[in-house]
Amino acid sequence: MGALRRKLSRAGLPGLLVTYLPDVRYLSGFTGSSAALAVTRRTARLFTDGRYTTQAAEEVEAAHVQIVSSSPAVAAAQWLAAQPGVSMAGFDPARTTVAELARWKSELPSRLRRSFLQDVPAPFVELLRMVKDEDELALMAEAALAGCRLFEGILKFLRPGVAEIDVAAELEHQARLLGAEGMSFETIVASGARSAMPHGRATAALLPRRGFVTLDFGIILRGYCSDMTRTVFLGKPRAGERKAYYSVLEAQENAVGAVAPGASCAEVDEAARSILRREGLGEAFSHSTGHGVGLEIHEPPRVGVGQSTRLVPGMVVTIEPGVYLAGQFGIRIEDMVAVTRSGNQVLTAAAPKALIEL
Repeated sequence: MGALRRKLSRAGLPGLLVTYLPDVRYLSGFTGSSAALAVTRRTARLFTDGRYTTQAAEEVEAAHVQIVSSSPAVAAAQWLAAQPGVSMAGFDPARTTVAELARWKSELPSRLRRSFLQDVPAPFVELLRMVKDEDELALMAEAALAGCRLFEGILKFLRPGVAEIDVAAELEHQARLLGAEGMSFETIVASGARSAMPHGRATAALLPRRGFVTLDFGIILRGYCSDMTRTVFLGKPRAGERKAYYSVLEAQENAVGAVAPGASCAEVDEAARSILRREGLGEAFSHSTGHGVGLEIHEPPRVGVGQSTRLVPGMVVTIEPGVYLAGQFGIRIEDMVAVTRSGNQVLTAAAPKALIEL
């Protein structure tokens, strides 16, 4: 909360209305589904409803809790407007609908409806969340290691004729046994020609007798997400398939090596993309090289073309280049990588990346 208050002071903003739940959790520890946080330069108050009276008392740190029967966001805006010295309050326009803003304003005194709530030029809390502290990094490393264990276990389950959805179900069942709160996103299991779909969610399709199988999954551990992808082969790959795999692996490892303090996200992206262009696969790489991870599976920064954000210690990004040849096959390899003072640490290093043939 101290870092946020310093940002408020530098921006000349006496108050902030926080309604995006991951931001609320980051600042206060509250994990419920209905809440708003009002922050001034001196104090903070979390508003929620009666369902969360006990939970809020147990979870919330660095803020007073107030239970309301009306909209938490409206109550928070009204509370901010009543605070001495708070002449205006910011809100994040990227997380606020036109209808929500109109409702908040309508519940303020008429003299404040036009000017009290001001959109902030940059998402204050989201930018703070990009850089993880030691506790967050430890949680994310634990979640990543659990993902590596899941991958090792699922290899014994993969065989021709098993449905993709059964593979996903087994992964998710084992994740729960390892202590996961849930999956970071809908598990991707894409086999054979379907592996050419970057977001090929698991279907009733059966694993082929020969072909690639892409497994992209992550777990949530105490609020923090993991994310990893490995692509394996059922049967014996042909020379072209093997060459494509190792081209992606070289691109992925080159980009991992480019992750360091001061490097721009565009430079890391280019480290992957340049290898695939050299191998004649540049057009088959159809998405960004990676993204930030934390309380959400997709957070800033984005590791892609034209992205000028420079990496700093504490950021955690994915590095996940891929190639996708429609009607043939697809390959993606993904690690979670933490930026350190001297370079980087691969959090998913325990899962092998050399081509596995089953």
